[in-house]
Amino acid sequence: QVQLVESGGGLVQPGGSLRLSCAASGRDFSISNIGWYRQAPGKQREWVASISSGGSSSYADSVKGRFSISRDNAKNTVYLQMNNLKPEDTAVYSCILSRIGVTTWGQGTQVTVSS
Repeated sequence: QVQLVESGGGLVQPGGSLRLSCAASGRDFSISNIGWYRQAPGKQREWVASISSGGSSSYADSVKGRFSISRDNAKNTVYLQMNNLKPEDTAVYSCILSRIGVTTWGQGTQVTVSS
C-alpha cells in the first residue's frame, strides 16, 4: 500500500521561498505520476503542478515561472520549489500519486505567506 507524506510547509514572508517534499512509501514510485494541489480556506481545491513518470512537468498559470516541480526516484520523493511567494499562495498543499490501479493522497502541509 502506497503512503505519501508531505513536509516543508511553514510561515514565510511575501517574496520568500519554500520547498515542499512529497515522500512515498511502497513500490513503483518511478512509474507513478505525481501532482500537487492546494486548498485555501473557503475555496475549492485547485491543481498546482504535476510531473509525469517520464519527468515531464506542467503548471497552473497562477504559479508558472515561480514554482518548479522535480522528482528524485532514488529517494521516492517529489519536490515543489516555490519562489516569490504571494499571500494568495496560502493554502494546504497536498500531493497525489497516480498510476494504473493506484491513487493516493497525502495528508497535506500548511503554507502561510504573510508579513
